[in-house]
Amino acid sequence: MRFTSEQRLDDGVLEREFTLGEIPGILWTPGSVSAPAPLILLGHPGGLHRMYPRLVARARHSAAEGFAAATLELPGSGDRPRSAAAEEARADLRRALAAGEPVDDEIVDRLVLPLVEKAVPEWRAALDALLSLPEIGGPVGYSGGVIAIGIRLAVVEPRISAALLFAGSYVPRRMFEEARQVTIPLQVLLQWDDEGNDRQMALDLFDAFGAKEKTLHANMGGHTGVPHFEGDDATRFFARHLR
Repeated sequence: MRFTSEQRLDDGVLEREFTLGEIPGILWTPGSVSAPAPLILLGHPGGLHRMYPRLVARARHSAAEGFAAATLELPGSGDRPRSAAAEEARADLRRALAAGEPVDDEIVDRLVLPLVEKAVPEWRAALDALLSLPEIGGPVGYSGGVIAIGIRLAVVEPRISAALLFAGSYVPRRMFEEARQVTIPLQVLLQWDDEGNDRQMALDLFDAFGAKEKTLHANMGGHTGVPHFEGDDATRFFARHLR
């Protein structure tokens, strides 16, 4: 892990870009902290430059509560090499949605499973590097999407204590069995009218999660219409479980 730039934001948050091998990432740490900070991993659908305004807003919100936040560029996104198979699967998904047709499970498998298999080990390697920094001490939370990546991380990564998952992307049916193995506290965010998501699948997935403490927040509106107050609720959720 190598830091490549840093800047102090106007609220005192320290923002540092880094590379993990060849993978770009960003770390935000609170402006003043008396002890090593808990860490929230910020998931997103890919494209750090495109997602930056939303990511930095989430990171500032976390820093105000004394949490560090970090994110990585996803495989095949941003300046990372593209996968021809993923591009083909994504085009098939878009064609099905545009035609108003059901999205075939085979398309979802081709698009999501290779991404999960590649991204999860990268996130775990980033976690190794981040927790070695003196200013970060855990515990660790995961917040965001792609939800299938969050599911796999919650199953295989014992250092993650709680997760807030965004139900805004398709999940391979075979991963529902993994969802039953998720036992950490969960908060799941669902946009009821998300034009690019299968609402019933998201509800079935929530039902499948094995966590004894799990909460579903369903709000009216499309994919990008998440109410601002959900940021406050997310902070309260992590404050309960990371302190």
